[in-house]
Amino acid sequence: MKPPPRPVRYRRRDLLARAGLLTAAVPLVGAVDGFLITPHRLVTSVHRFGNAASTAAVHVRILQISDLHLRRMGGLEQRLLEQLHECQPDVLVFTGDTVDTPTALWQLELFLRECTRLPRMFAIVGNWEHRSGISLESLNRLYDQHGVELLINRSVELEKNGVPVRVTGLDDFVGGHPNAKAALRDATPTKHHLVLAHCPAARDALQLPGEHPASLVLSGHTHGGQVAPLGIAIVRPRGSGRYVAGWYEGDGPPLYVSRGIGTSLLPVRIGATPELVQIDWSLGSTLAAAVG
Repeated sequence: MKPPPRPVRYRRRDLLARAGLLTAAVPLVGAVDGFLITPHRLVTSVHRFGNAASTAAVHVRILQISDLHLRRMGGLEQRLLEQLHECQPDVLVFTGDTVDTPTALWQLELFLRECTRLPRMFAIVGNWEHRSGISLESLNRLYDQHGVELLINRSVELEKNGVPVRVTGLDDFVGGHPNAKAALRDATPTKHHLVLAHCPAARDALQLPGEHPASLVLSGHTHGGQVAPLGIAIVRPRGSGRYVAGWYEGDGPPLYVSRGIGTSLLPVRIGATPELVQIDWSLGSTLAAAVG
């Protein structure tokens, strides 16, 4: 019989060498993922909002694009456009930081050309539009040419199957001057009120008139931390407040904070995959709306 094999014994020096290689490999893998993989991925997160119990409920599908930071029409942007059309939204909203340099306006025009078959579209501005040197008049003109309504302290009403929905867009909390009272001065109160505010910290300072409470607030700005290993945001920009990403309810109107699409300062994302947000909002039945 052959003797049993001897157990492999590693010298301490060999173990330390292997540990050193592993320690060096972890940040390298993280860097490759953060710069080359995650920033170019796209996740469509689907959420149901409102009371969907009624079989006669009217549903509005909202798609939210936040923090696009559009610089070129690459693979990520093409996949985003494909998803926009596949999801068949009733409403598309751009919640700020769509562009951050004047030279990006022609890229935005290329992007918006592909959105012309979509229904109602609204946009607000973020801190980067304010600091970029882009003329808001030029931005408004470009949006208008492609059927997008720019809402800066302005409110509009739309309806789905006879059920009205008010959409209010506020100026940026950090770079602008949000004024909810001015936005809603001549508005008719409605049961369903969507508020677009780029910075999530605006939720804690909305100052909406009492007859116009918010049903839902959509924000971005945080990029989900942009660099958030294990979901822990290392740094959050001013205007984030206590918010990072996802849903926040209680002590205020329901808020969804998108992780956004693009990047700022550094082209890196760790633990914060780019996100297209789809919210299927149940408005209740047409009968209940008529009675109410």
